[in-house]
Amino acid sequence: METQSSRRQFLKSTLASSSILLSSGAMMGGCSTSSPAVRSQAQWDEEAALVKQRINAPSFPNYAVSISDILEAQQRELGSANVRQAIHTALAKVAQNGGGKVIIPPGVHYCDGPLHLISNTNLHLEKGATLTFSTNPEDYKPFVFTRWEGMELMGYSPLIYAFEQENIAITGEGTIDGAASADNWWPWKGKWKSADWGNHPVANQKFTRDALQVMVEEEVPVAERVFEHNYLRPPLIQPYRCKNVLIEGVTLTRSPFWLVNPVLCSNVTVSHVHCESFGPNSDGCDPESCTDVLITHCVFDTGDDCIAIKSGRNADGRRINVPCQNIVVEHCEMKAGHGGVVIGSEISGGVKNLYAQYCTMSSPDLDRGIRIKTNSIRGGRLENLNYRNIDIGRVKDAVVVNFFYEEGDAGAFSPHLENITIENLTVEAAQRAFYLRGYDHTPIEGLTLNNIIIKNAQSPSIIENVENISINNVMINQQTFAL
Repeated sequence: METQSSRRQFLKSTLASSSILLSSGAMMGGCSTSSPAVRSQAQWDEEAALVKQRINAPSFPNYAVSISDILEAQQRELGSANVRQAIHTALAKVAQNGGGKVIIPPGVHYCDGPLHLISNTNLHLEKGATLTFSTNPEDYKPFVFTRWEGMELMGYSPLIYAFEQENIAITGEGTIDGAASADNWWPWKGKWKSADWGNHPVANQKFTRDALQVMVEEEVPVAERVFEHNYLRPPLIQPYRCKNVLIEGVTLTRSPFWLVNPVLCSNVTVSHVHCESFGPNSDGCDPESCTDVLITHCVFDTGDDCIAIKSGRNADGRRINVPCQNIVVEHCEMKAGHGGVVIGSEISGGVKNLYAQYCTMSSPDLDRGIRIKTNSIRGGRLENLNYRNIDIGRVKDAVVVNFFYEEGDAGAFSPHLENITIENLTVEAAQRAFYLRGYDHTPIEGLTLNNIIIKNAQSPSIIENVENISINNVMINQQTFAL
């Protein structure tokens, strides 16, 4: 086993994934319940701090333009005012002056199409400001270069979008309202919760997604992945190939699709954001193929995963081949959702160096606490994933590692797990403590469980094809857990 100093030096120099054994007790073909070589609290702190040191929120000159003045000028000159045009005018003016803040004042402001951020600008919503977006899909054309469930295409513009920009921010105490509902956007999901939603022969994401998946497998150029009948809902916020991104303080609600979805970005901070959206696929924050990400002091109350870390789907994820790496999630609260801190399922590019810590989760509508979901079509190399000091109240499944998500074992790209550590986890009540399902030819391994207490588990855990697990002080219903 390597020394503490060599591990520290390795992380400092590369912040890439390591192949270090976290436990000397793991045995090939079985499990160990002997005392593992557990890293100290100080070591955990140092490793997470090394990631955070690389992440610096962008700063902006002390220059600001309020859209109020622009709206008043529009009204005087044209007899009407347009919020979207006013914001874009203000963004351009701020950028031309070397950067600064575009202020959205208190009140409800209707935006009749997407906003495209540009470098060195901060879209700032003051307290009491609500930016409400159009629900007409035609308003989100022309199509832009985007990613949908990990596959690139020319699709509807995200409601707030930035492409290859640098130093951008969305801040303030205001609200961004996608205005999605059972009457717009959400029915494109197809059959979901409402009896009125079904498999419409055209207005259903399945048909566009199926065609896109064929294009992905056939390596059709992204510029040609265009659909006359496109029913793939846009995310609320998507910076794409951007550097130095900050989303801070705002409340996000009623999103057509995922709420915060940075793709192929570096140096991303999502701080003190409140996500509340209960539609289908209302994931809270989904960083995809990003490097150096901090998600801190956020609240997630969502219709799907609270946080889902992704890196592209199937052939597209392997073509682009960029992992999501160097991620810190801390001091967040997860309420309703399909999962609290999730890896996948679009994870073909892999994940490296995750530190999820000091989070609380609890809701009768929270399905899973810690979750890894993939299959042998999506695959993915998952390395150095660390979870600690997490308190869960009520949850259905506390810890899930599932290689049978959706298509199951139907491909040639078995997932690979290495150095996955969960420790200092307390759960008040769960339907099941563990749901661990690997393949017989590729079992789940490389997992370390330390100091986990499940006070009330109603049903037995489901554990299939698991090897090389290090277990230390894991209690379920006041009984020592062992395999």
